[in-house]
Amino acid sequence: MAILGVEGFSELPKHCLAICCGFFVAALVINLLRDVTPAKVSQFIPIPMAMAVPFYIGAYFAIDMFVGTVILFVWERWNRKDAEDYAGAVASGLICGDGIWTIPSAILSIFKVNPPVCMYFGPSVSN
Repeated sequence: MAILGVEGFSELPKHCLAICCGFFVAALVINLLRDVTPAKVSQFIPIPMAMAVPFYIGAYFAIDMFVGTVILFVWERWNRKDAEDYAGAVASGLICGDGIWTIPSAILSIFKVNPPVCMYFGPSVSN
């Protein structure tokens, strides 16, 4: 962000600004679509901000949200009243406590397991 602030948009990869503008317009259209459709239909339209959070925070948070959603789904089937009463508190505790992915991540790092994808963003000359 600092480089972008100093150097300007010319430092972005080719077509990056156009893609960002396209996704911004798409998010506006999806939100508008959610607002104008009936509740029975709009419940199946995803919220763009909720979809963007894992990309902003990181993939580990997406794993936490997926596992948490599965746990909540099972919990609602098993005991709907307790799930409604305590789901917010349990979710807040998992988010503030860095969630569910911390333990598997620690175990993988102990065994020196590296991710299969290289996520290095640097000049192509040094790759």
